[in-house]
Formats: sequence, C-alpha cells, structure tokens
Amino acid sequence: MANPIKNNQLPLLELDLLKTIVVIAETGNFTTAAEQLFRTPSAVSMQVKRIEELLGRTLFYRDSRSVTPTGEGELLVEHGRRLLALNNQMVSRFVMPEISGKVHLGATDDIAERFLPGLLQRFAQTHCCVTVDVVVETSVNLKKLVSAGKMDVALITYDPKKKQNSDIQSVYTERLCWAGLKNGVAFEARPLPVSVWEEGCSWRNAGLSSLESAGIDYRVSYMSAHISGQRAAILADLAVAPIPVSCCINNIVELTHQDGLPDLENYGVGMVLKKKLSDPAKAIAEHIKEGLSQKSYAA
Repeated sequence: MANPIKNNQLPLLELDLLKTIVVIAETGNFTTAAEQLFRTPSAVSMQVKRIEELLGRTLFYRDSRSVTPTGEGELLVEHGRRLLALNNQMVSRFVMPEISGKVHLGATDDIAERFLPGLLQRFAQTHCCVTVDVVVETSVNLKKLVSAGKMDVALITYDPKKKQNSDIQSVYTERLCWAGLKNGVAFEARPLPVSVWEEGCSWRNAGLSSLESAGIDYRVSYMSAHISGQRAAILADLAVAPIPVSCCINNIVELTHQDGLPDLENYGVGMVLKKKLSDPAKAIAEHIKEGLSQKSYAA
C-alpha cells in the first residue's frame, strides 16, 4: 500500500474507526461486529478499508468464515483498546453520574468465567470511580453471604421449574445438555460415568433426574465445583457432564438421543441483592441485568 504520510504530517485515527477494528478482532466476524456496532456489514467493511488505506497496511486476514488480525492489525487492536479506554474514562467523568465507592460482587465459577470479564470491562468504562471486589463461591454460600449483609450483589444458578424465593431475580436462562469428548467413548459405558458437583447444584439435579427418568444406570465418577474441572473430566473421556450448551466448544460436543442420552431442560442465572443497596451496587446490578438480558435465550 502507498505511504500514508503526506506533507510530513501523520494521519489522525478516528476513535470510531478504532472501535470497529477492536470489535472485529474480538468477534472474528464482520457480520457479528456489524450487529454489535449497529451498522451494516458493508459499512463495517468500508471502515476497515478506510483505515487500511489511511495506514497503508493490511490489518486482517480474510476467508469465507472469519477474519483474523495480521501482526500489524494486532498491534493496532492493542493500542486501540488503550485509546478507547482512555476516552471512556475521560468522557465518563463529565457525562456519567458521579458515583463512587466499592461493591462486593459474588458469582458462581461458570458465571465468573464466561460472563463477568465482559460485563465488568464495560462497567469500568462508564463507572471509573467504582471498585468491584469479586468473590467466586457456590450458589448456596453466595446466598448466605448476601443474607448476612457481607455481599452486595450475587449471581447464582437455579432451576427455573422450581419455586424460588422472591428475593431471586431471574436475569438469564440457557439450555443444559449432556456433553462428552468428540469421538469419545465414555457415553457408551454402563453404568454411565458422570461428572457433577454436590447436592444443591442445579446442573447436577437436572442431569441426574433426567437419567433416572430415562432408566439409565449411572455412577458419579468425577466431582468438581468448577467448570474447568467438568471440562477436564470430559476432555480426558472419563465422564460425561450436564453443562450449558454454549460450553460445548472445541473438542467438547453435545450428546443427544442418538448417543442414548436424554434431553435436558433450561437452567437459570438469578441475582440476589442485599436489602439496602448503595448507589454503586445499584449501578452494577442494573448493568449486569441489562447485559445478561441481551444474551438470554431459552431453548
């Protein structure tokens, strides 16, 4: 590409263009990026072309399914994130309510791993003066901490079919499924080797009750309170596990009737709040509810 320097002056990069580049890199897809940016895919493509011409560099490798940053594209994404974060911090001091303080937020392991990074990153961009301390615990313990006033907001898992206490606000639902190793054989064994957590876990209850209803003999061969532990058991082909369908990635696949396993129902993510919430706690609670409601889907 041509040298972009003219009249000894470097070109200025618009934040809007940088945001597009960062979102494309994060989603790996022009169409998905366009949805997040509320633009058409063609408009996003034009923005990429514009910044590539401006810099005189190719920023993405493109194929029929996805786009990935080139080495120079990764460098631009890295610096773009910093500039966007600095812009958000600066602007939020002028246009956002002056909320400051500390929030004690609790979440189960799977929620902390899958949802919190993005949610907290976006919250920090608009509430730079709020500090969020996160504790990862079981749903049972999180409810106790909120009840004792030691936790402001907690995200727990629950069974949507069971009657819940009025203090649990539903914020997300997703279908559970039986998961196993791709081309694995653990699902063929009888008794069926199952990886679950202890009593009270909504995933465990849904999974084991489905096996009992289907008359499938099983044994609990692996126990872990962490989604990483469930993945380890599956990837070692030691067991199958009831997990959210969105966790079936890479070599973990959904097992169906064709594999001799029953369907599973939805599980829910609920929010539990301390009785007297501070303004910072109210702000993050609303932010999380809005963020998760956009992801929520029920099979």
